[in-house]
Amino acid sequence: MELRQLRYFVAVAEERHFGRAAVRLHMAQPPLSQAIRRLEEELGVELLHRTTRRVELSDAGTVYLGRARAILAGVDDAGHLARRVAAGAVGHLTIGCVGSATYSLLPALARRLAVELPGVDFSFRGEMLVPDQVRALLAGEVDVALLRPPVADTSLAVTTLRRDRLVVAVPSDSPLAQRAQIRVGDLQDAGLIVHSAGRRSVMYDVVLRLFRDAGLEPRIRHEVGETSTLITLVAAGLGVAVVPEPVTALALDGVVYRRLVRPAETVELALAHRAERNEPHLVRTVELIRGLM
Repeated sequence: MELRQLRYFVAVAEERHFGRAAVRLHMAQPPLSQAIRRLEEELGVELLHRTTRRVELSDAGTVYLGRARAILAGVDDAGHLARRVAAGAVGHLTIGCVGSATYSLLPALARRLAVELPGVDFSFRGEMLVPDQVRALLAGEVDVALLRPPVADTSLAVTTLRRDRLVVAVPSDSPLAQRAQIRVGDLQDAGLIVHSAGRRSVMYDVVLRLFRDAGLEPRIRHEVGETSTLITLVAAGLGVAVVPEPVTALALDGVVYRRLVRPAETVELALAHRAERNEPHLVRTVELIRGLM
């Protein structure tokens, strides 16, 4: 049995007339009548009672019409869903964000994704360090990552989105808070709060390089795993922190942010995903994120 036969039968059953059904189907009446006869022969039942003026459903035809409509509706729904999947409008993605992107980019991104791709089920993981993001991408736990390069794994496609300046988070009652901008040398005697070296934070390496390029050795007081914890400790007066400028979106009482100058160091924010993945909904999400930058 072919789907075409089902469509023919439904048209005749609904129109109760072969001529009107033929017009509806844009075909000649004799082939339509022959197709219904073949369907009845295949099933071994009479679906229609024919007269010279009308067509009436038999009891078997009435039952068959309900099932035929359900089958055709399911096929149409499946086709619609397939087209939506092919267009990247349906699917599930998990996006992992480095700490600074969690606060500065994720709120606007989540809203935009909900509007542009309402059929895609998104979940988000924030406050991820780059090594954790890379592991999650390779394990399939995260589909797209917003991270800070460098990323050494060549199986990942990495695209730079922007470069962020560095700022210094200082306690609001610190003398440094009275300055409009701060040099690395101004931090020589300040206790630093940094992202964990043990978890191979990119920002730990950036801060270390800043100081050593200036001929200084940083005085690290605390190492933390999350950006929110880092800023909370600054607010508690336990030290200062060098962070990407988007972290300023994390506003806490007791913390002010000051521009870091000489050198005017920047850090990249990049988008990463497994290079071999090209599902339509992932491609559309990547394009949308790039368009936001």
